[in-house]
Amino acid sequence: MSKEYIGVDLGGSSFNMGRVIKGMLVDEVKRDIDGKADEAAVLMELTSLLDKIITPDVQGIGIGVPGIVDPVPGIIYDIQNIPAWKEVHLKEILENRYDVPVALNNDANCFALAEKMFGKGREYRNFVGVTIGTGLGMGVIINNQLYNGVMCGAGEIGMLPYLDGIVEEYAASFFFTRNYSENARTVHENALKDQPQAIEAFHKFGHHLGEAIKMILFMFAPEVVILGGSIAKAHKFFETSMKESIGQFAYPRQTEGLRILISTHPNIAILGASALVMDLTSSD
Repeated sequence: MSKEYIGVDLGGSSFNMGRVIKGMLVDEVKRDIDGKADEAAVLMELTSLLDKIITPDVQGIGIGVPGIVDPVPGIIYDIQNIPAWKEVHLKEILENRYDVPVALNNDANCFALAEKMFGKGREYRNFVGVTIGTGLGMGVIINNQLYNGVMCGAGEIGMLPYLDGIVEEYAASFFFTRNYSENARTVHENALKDQPQAIEAFHKFGHHLGEAIKMILFMFAPEVVILGGSIAKAHKFFETSMKESIGQFAYPRQTEGLRILISTHPNIAILGASALVMDLTSSD
């Protein structure tokens, strides 16, 4: 009998989860949540969804967290858009309730792990996965293994100083809301309509993203950079300016074989979370 796992994507505004068998999503549930609710109410929303999807054949539950998490004891210390969740011992709570192993990790790390196991990173030993959305996250694969760092803190590229702020203020959705008073989705829709301001916005965005990738090259010298997240879907509008920035890297020989790939798997967040509890995974 094939082993089953549950992957949970703890979004800031919704919980999305599914059962995974042999790398395939076989069942999925999603629910919008009230981020302003108290700790117990949000936890009840989570467990009510898990109750619907778990089966006796499930071997473990993996959870991707958009925030600060200590993966060893499985404690969430902070999570985007759910201010009530401070020091939530989620691993202990869920293991006591469901009697299966539970693993937690940063959502960007889950993205990189999913690309390694199921996506475009399978043939590469060393790469980074960059998630571009509300913020800019990164997961790091070194010698075929996910590198977490302390408190899953490795790869926080978005928090590095850049210009008059930090990187993710220029290479994530903040850039569009601050400079164009529109979210990235709306700007993308306008770019698809050939609106000049939207096209120019993505051109400038691509320059900043390219500068962020140059920082990654200095730190990790990866074979491949895999872009994911909602804004990656607009890559055709920013890839030219992004590559122009990367083309100015100080060590051009290092970039000759560099590949920038776009994640295309529709269920990558759930798969990445489920991979945390699969036999082929390991911590640092």
